[in-house]
Amino acid sequence: MKPVRTRFAPSPTGYLHIGGARTALFSWAFARRHGGTFVLRIEDTDVARSTPEAVQAILDGMAWLGLEHDEGPFYQMQRMDRYKEVIQQMLANGNAYYCYTSREELDALRAEQEAKKEKPRYDGRWRPEPGKTLPLPPSDVPPVVRFKNPKDGVVAWEDQVKGRIEFANAELDDLIIARADGTPTYNFCVCVDDWDMGITHVIRGDDHVNNTPRQINILHALGAEVPTYAHLSMILGDDGAKLSKRHGAVSVMQYDEDGFLTEAVINYLARLGWSHGDDEVFSRQQFVEWFDLDHITASAAQFNTEKLLWLNQHYMKQLPAADLAALVKPRLAARGVDVDAGCCLEQAVALYVDRCNTLNVLADSVEVFYVDVVPDANLLAQHLTDESRPALADFASAIADVEWEVSAVNALIKEVVARHALKMPKLAMPLRAILTGQTQTPSVDAVVVLVGRDKVAALLKKYL
Repeated sequence: MKPVRTRFAPSPTGYLHIGGARTALFSWAFARRHGGTFVLRIEDTDVARSTPEAVQAILDGMAWLGLEHDEGPFYQMQRMDRYKEVIQQMLANGNAYYCYTSREELDALRAEQEAKKEKPRYDGRWRPEPGKTLPLPPSDVPPVVRFKNPKDGVVAWEDQVKGRIEFANAELDDLIIARADGTPTYNFCVCVDDWDMGITHVIRGDDHVNNTPRQINILHALGAEVPTYAHLSMILGDDGAKLSKRHGAVSVMQYDEDGFLTEAVINYLARLGWSHGDDEVFSRQQFVEWFDLDHITASAAQFNTEKLLWLNQHYMKQLPAADLAALVKPRLAARGVDVDAGCCLEQAVALYVDRCNTLNVLADSVEVFYVDVVPDANLLAQHLTDESRPALADFASAIADVEWEVSAVNALIKEVVARHALKMPKLAMPLRAILTGQTQTPSVDAVVVLVGRDKVAALLKKYL
């Protein structure tokens, strides 16, 4: 067997979205699984819509996902001479021809076909045929170049996801492969690229299924080997609508901004349309070892934000506190929060991580240890009662001498509660409200220790 060579070939007309990221992941994993080569190709021939910013967004997204390419990135706009060379060869070989049909003639042809309820298609008026006499080329119409598609038979392939797919050649008209200004078109460039780059497996979205028969016929005309195709079904959003670039926050880098971990996103993407038994949580290395094309489902995958959040929390909980703190620190710094002015960030994130499903939520939670918290007046009024004040005052006076660690503070709280014949919430709830501005926190003794003896004393003095 030939060495496996896959490619990811995005168009730089926007950010790298989740659908593209899944295509990249599957292409990367297949190459890694078989010890092959993963090629990155930027299909930037849409000059009007392609931008340097979009190219950078794709590169940033791939880097964040950790999908390292082995070759590239190759840019189609830098391969124009090669495309034009092949077009000239096809013209010389009779596999392509010049077409002088004007825009007005094409519009009239389309209107006539639609009036007859026929499928709009080019009628081959400039296609050379044995015994056919072509008119003289008009001097005022710059020609396009069309591919001479076979008229008879079918073009078929065994799709690795969808099974056998066939198209009648009679349904495929003669595709334009070079525009009037000489620039080659998408389907043609893809064929030359896949041929030149020795691509063995094309893994891409099923929106390309209709392009595939045209590309196969062009590859046959070039004498090139046809790759194996695997067309991935679409991804639906939480609402069941097609996930698209306009569907919302589906940019890969948006997930970074929203506080998701790379490994959680990779794990989640891997399960969007592919499975390995009932396994839901697995490492990148396991995914590569397990990945194959046989277990990609032909039905649409549905994006489930809740499941992604669950996975993200799982991966956050697996991280060492030091790594977690290193990820949270810049998010707090971006808000102007100086973590060096408060408690140990590692201890803070370790305390709160079980309650948080994104890095941003974790940053929200631990921020209270590094800023001046102003509790809501209604919250204080609800919990700082005449019944709780004496106990809080007792606690405030006792903390000066207690050993500052969780078990000792826990014992002190229990002593104070017992002395004042209170239930634990009568002391814990106002303590939480004063120290964090919240009533839902981890164990109150751990929160007290993290806030620090001096700050606890100062806050209690302020509000009592």
